[in-house]
Amino acid sequence: MIGLQHYLLLSVFLFSLGVLGVLLRRNILIILMSIELMLLAANIAIVAFLRFPPGIQGAAAAPDLIAAGNGMVFVFLVMTVSAAEVGAGLAVLLNLHRQRGTINAESLNLMKG
Repeated sequence: MIGLQHYLLLSVFLFSLGVLGVLLRRNILIILMSIELMLLAANIAIVAFLRFPPGIQGAAAAPDLIAAGNGMVFVFLVMTVSAAEVGAGLAVLLNLHRQRGTINAESLNLMKG
């Protein structure tokens, strides 16, 4: 049976892969995809913790259902922020590519004073 540990290991692996993508790659599109991967890993961990709550059963489990609902709202909030980040990031990336002709993070120094 697949337990909480399996989901958390998957989440840690995906988050680590995202961190490596942000730290090692120079292409801004890959960096944005790595950030999305890290947000996905966080969502997997949140949903895994909601799926496997601590062992309260019976009538006392009603507060756990409320907490699970709050957790799902948080997951949808993370997904909404993720979608907004993709939209804004791709718009900025497209504008930078039109101006500079490259999407290499090292060659973009527009914000330097």
